[in-house]
Amino acid sequence: SIQGLLIAAAFAASSGFAVSPRPRVLATRAHAEPPQKIVEVDLGDRSYPIYIGDGLLTGDASAAAGYLQPHIAGNQVLVVTNEVLAGLGYLERTVAAIKHGPKGEKLRVETLVLPDNDDSPSESTKTLENLGVICDYAIEKALDRKVTFVALGGGVIGDMVGFAAACYVRGVNFIQIPTTLMAMVDSSVGGKTAVNSKAAKNMVGAFYQPVAVIADTASLKTLPDRELASGVAEVIKYGLIRDAPFFEWLECEGVDGMIGRDPAMLIKAVELSCVNKAEVVAADEKEADLRATLNLGHTFGHAIETKSGYGTWLHGEAVGIGTAMAADLSLRLGWIDEALRDRAVKLLKRARAPVALPKDSPLDESSFRSIMAVDKKVANGQLRLILLKGELGNCVFTSDFDQAKLDETISLFCAAENRT
Repeated sequence: SIQGLLIAAAFAASSGFAVSPRPRVLATRAHAEPPQKIVEVDLGDRSYPIYIGDGLLTGDASAAAGYLQPHIAGNQVLVVTNEVLAGLGYLERTVAAIKHGPKGEKLRVETLVLPDNDDSPSESTKTLENLGVICDYAIEKALDRKVTFVALGGGVIGDMVGFAAACYVRGVNFIQIPTTLMAMVDSSVGGKTAVNSKAAKNMVGAFYQPVAVIADTASLKTLPDRELASGVAEVIKYGLIRDAPFFEWLECEGVDGMIGRDPAMLIKAVELSCVNKAEVVAADEKEADLRATLNLGHTFGHAIETKSGYGTWLHGEAVGIGTAMAADLSLRLGWIDEALRDRAVKLLKRARAPVALPKDSPLDESSFRSIMAVDKKVANGQLRLILLKGELGNCVFTSDFDQAKLDETISLFCAAENRT
């Protein structure tokens, strides 16, 4: 139960935080035309729905309006997206849905298209400068505190627009429309918003919840294979840290189904991921302890992204290597057996996620340590990691581990003979 999770969070010890809950089924329900699921994020008077389905926004404008318009409180809307999605027609469809019908006719909709191209890959645009571009544009258009910001895109757009919504006139409503698997299963849910600094990823941001998340899995049909695989790597995390039956389903058919873009498999994977994420957010919104467990592999992964240059790696790719490193360290500490480590790595490989550094990676042992030292999860000067412990579906968030074993893991992955 949620009460049990809250009690578990209250017993976080200074030496570490262990959690192995089996997720309850949240308020998840089927809905009519187009077929969908709804997962509720329970945060009291700030609760909000996650709509999940195939064709929610890419189909009929009237049906799409039914998901968007109820969450627009005022008469002004700012839709922010990138040039890739605008070119694919998603911006046009979203604006048409917002402006559909009698209510839509009364709405003023402004749009802003940010760069995303070979010269400016998506992650490299997640900056304070572009945060300023969004806010300055809203000011230029004289948008007031009743405006609703709409984030139409992947994790980069969602993080930046969410942070802009938190900052603009000290807070306006915003809606997340994630268009990548990564954003659907992770970044759009839970209110983490941020931009990158030159020295570290996501270090400047705020916890700020959306009023709704609309995950139209039909948008994944145009997602490049590499980005799809990146999202699958993030899905695997939930099974490893807290949901063994989910991991077993992923092993059996889920990963192959997602990679094959099976609509039903994608909806199921997004739904179960969101159930897990929503339950954790409801219990620990601002990452005191429990929510940190969702960052399995991220401390290693963020170091990889930062040193390599933002945009070189997709987030899920870096997390794939980071998860392999976390599993290796967990094994070295004697906290899991070799079989579990092998299952984790094997499933990541099936998801087409990298599990080793490439030969030309600039990462070395020194850069891993220096970047990890400024990770967001460092507290009182101590590095805290999420590691697997015990049977499948169990993990700990702790600073109480043998530093020498961490050094061994870093050395192993940095060694020239282990690069691919």
